[in-house]
Amino acid sequence: MKIIFAQGNPGLEYAASRHNVGFIVLDALAEQLGAKWTNKPKFNAMTAEAVIADEKAVLVKPTTFYNETGVSARKLVDFYKLDQTKDFLVIHDDLALTFGTIRVRQQGSDAGNNGIKSLNAHLGEQYGRVRIGTQNELHERLDDSLFVLSKFNGDESARLQSEIIPKAIELIEQFCADKLKITSHKLDEK
Repeated sequence: MKIIFAQGNPGLEYAASRHNVGFIVLDALAEQLGAKWTNKPKFNAMTAEAVIADEKAVLVKPTTFYNETGVSARKLVDFYKLDQTKDFLVIHDDLALTFGTIRVRQQGSDAGNNGIKSLNAHLGEQYGRVRIGTQNELHERLDDSLFVLSKFNGDESARLQSEIIPKAIELIEQFCADKLKITSHKLDEK
């Protein structure tokens, strides 16, 4: 069994924000698979169950705020008795990567990402990550907290749907098939 864990904030006001790109990816995947979201208060999360690459998977959107997602992650790992080093994957935004870049890591520090800091505090640093770049020229005019809560512009939204979400889903499928490799993908500029 695998857990695919998205970073994001609950609530409609955050739904299309850069910080919620993990939620956006999992919503698209759940829709593609016909998986239905269910509120699971015991996990502080919304979950959807599916089979991906012949593996049972639980898609997770924490109902805690972004900076406290480690609470939900710990409850899930403990309940399902998972080996987080091979059965737990986080999908999250990354300010250090330009929009259109996706990187895969197996472990690491939080690099200033407070959601990852929370996960590391509750799980340690040994778990897989799909990091989706959100950096653009707007970030030069806004501080980090305002930028991550800003919405994608029209061109970015189109690329998110046509390129980034499909690539992230492909990486999730590889993870569920135990074939995910440490990589960096720079999707072509449009």
